[in-house]
Amino acid sequence: MMTIDEVQKGYRDGTISPADLVSTILKRSEEYSDHNIWIHQLSKDQIDYYLDSLPAEPNDDFPLWGIPFAIKDNIDLASVPTTAGCPDYAYTPDHHAYAVELLIKAGAIPIGKTNLDQFATGLVGTRSPYGICRNVFNKDYISGGSSSGSAVATAAGLVCFALGTDTAGSGRVPAAFNGIYGYKPTKGVVSCSGVVPACRSLDCVSVFANSPEDCSRIGEVLRQYDESDIYSRPEASLVISENELVLGVPKSEQLEFFGNEESSVMYRESIVRLKQMGYQVREIDFSAFIEAAKLLYEGPWVVERRMVASELLKSNPSALDETVRKILESKQNSDAAEVFAAMYDLKRLTKLADRVWDEVDIIVIPTTGTVYTIDEVVADPIQTNSNLGYYTNYMNLLDLCGISIPAGRFKNGVGFGITLVGEAFEDHRILELAQSWEEFESIEVAVCGAHMDGLSLNHQLIGLGAVFVKRTQSSANYKLYNLDHLDPIRPGMVRCEAGGYKIEVEVWRMPLENLGKFMTKIAYPLGIGSVELEDGSWVKGFACESSAVSSDSEISEFGGWRNFLKSIRLN
Repeated sequence: MMTIDEVQKGYRDGTISPADLVSTILKRSEEYSDHNIWIHQLSKDQIDYYLDSLPAEPNDDFPLWGIPFAIKDNIDLASVPTTAGCPDYAYTPDHHAYAVELLIKAGAIPIGKTNLDQFATGLVGTRSPYGICRNVFNKDYISGGSSSGSAVATAAGLVCFALGTDTAGSGRVPAAFNGIYGYKPTKGVVSCSGVVPACRSLDCVSVFANSPEDCSRIGEVLRQYDESDIYSRPEASLVISENELVLGVPKSEQLEFFGNEESSVMYRESIVRLKQMGYQVREIDFSAFIEAAKLLYEGPWVVERRMVASELLKSNPSALDETVRKILESKQNSDAAEVFAAMYDLKRLTKLADRVWDEVDIIVIPTTGTVYTIDEVVADPIQTNSNLGYYTNYMNLLDLCGISIPAGRFKNGVGFGITLVGEAFEDHRILELAQSWEEFESIEVAVCGAHMDGLSLNHQLIGLGAVFVKRTQSSANYKLYNLDHLDPIRPGMVRCEAGGYKIEVEVWRMPLENLGKFMTKIAYPLGIGSVELEDGSWVKGFACESSAVSSDSEISEFGGWRNFLKSIRLN
């Protein structure tokens, strides 16, 4: 992965030049040939044209001097074909898209045009005649779409950042699956001039990057009013409240993980982390957002999506991906009455959503509820795609902004993300929270005795900002002893290679900076070591010196400290 700071530092230090970096990128791209990232990667001569246009040295007028970037192939780059993922649709523009022009004027260097779900219709990355774009971590899994190539190029370190588009979640879903940041600005603050429409009234140009700071820096360049774009909006001035942010999370019954328990666990752990960061978290009624999401593909907005490909649908329907064609043909009989009915319904749902925003400042949701293999999507392309849009499809209909941020990895290696959702023009607020998330360092600590929830020393954890994560067990490699000479009494857990037990533990997450303070409160013979949990993972936790315990104080058969306390109370 590359960030703008890392590249610019290399330029300042003289350890690398823009030409050197481009050569490295072109060579590294060969390693990812089977990921189907590019539709058109620029040649060295084509890239040299942009390198030669740079001033000799970086300066403040070129904030992106020498920074390589990729462009989703539904966004125009002058003299390079724009295909929108459909060869029979392709044309060669004379001018850059407005957003691309701004980036090049700032000194950024285009590397190529990236693969996408055809006509930006999909959240999967499999609907392209240029090949299925594969996940950067695991080639058996989807990259997400429709901005698939842009996300994978960024995650693979072939560019510092990439442009995508986001109508239904195309700038957030692939960011999550590939472990990067995906920023969807407020609708209209980034121009869509020179962008092949998906739903023109809803489309947004989005940004993929390896840090929230890079998303912010690219956003500053891109958020400029464009008179030629009828949907362009000047960026409003946001007055940030001095009150602490209140974060909203859907009610538990409104969360959907489609049977994927890993997603559920990682989302819950993300909320724990946000609480530990000091934010107040409040449950909200998410029903209006869920209902609005259904309108995008079940309502008449599909008619708008069909407009760009209407001539091909009439003259050469076989030129379209089969699934894309079925979607675009699904609303051929919509009439004006249906359109107005949907508009009225959206207005109703917007009012309901507005009530939620009276209660919270930012909503935190999973970017997706699950992830799929390529084979699963090919076997059931419509339903799997619909499931991936559960948390994303409403955003532009309700005029919101959002950023997907990395929040874990599935056991298969694929990334999991959460999305921070803000009201229109509150881009700075979600970007600042994303930055705080990245900078926050914490550590999980397993406790097995008096520090557990509700017991005598639990206040020490809470006083140092620790937040409960889960109750679980150690691996079957431990013995538990009663250290009755300590006040208050507490257990000692000793690792053994044979004849051990699973011991009940609680995992708490605390700010890393407070670990040292916590350790000063720990009495001999206890200390902090590494503890193996029953799932095979390791966390920091209480360890006891084996020389300080005796066989007559062993209480392992109770399976944990709570059960032992119950036994002595009964006696």
